[in-house]
Amino acid sequence: MTITIPAGSQRIDRWLWYARFFRSRTLASKFAAVGSLRVNSKRVQKAHLGVRIGDVLTFPQGRNIRVVRVAGLGKRRGPAPDARQLYEDLEPPLPPQAREEEAKPALTGLREPGSGRPTKAERRAMDRMRQGE
Repeated sequence: MTITIPAGSQRIDRWLWYARFFRSRTLASKFAAVGSLRVNSKRVQKAHLGVRIGDVLTFPQGRNIRVVRVAGLGKRRGPAPDARQLYEDLEPPLPPQAREEEAKPALTGLREPGSGRPTKAERRAMDRMRQGE
């Protein structure tokens, strides 16, 4: 059985590979088959789905959720600057400083290692913080 891709579209696994979101087409194909990828808010579970210019892709990449619009269909896997022309990033990843601020732990009453045993006043302050007073 052969799968035909409509004119003006390209297989999703091939496009993801051309756009350099994955190191190999096999990885892109497996990712599409898992179902973590959405095209125009619809879950994709087949690597042979055809994407067209203007489609919006949503997928996790590392700790970020990527939202990109297809701006072009690739003819080959070229250098990174050429690959960036294949998509428009609708929600760019946070800059490193913002990621560091998000990664900071909330106040939990934990003490620095080696700071010694808390005093009675410090224990009461930690208890108030844990109870939300």
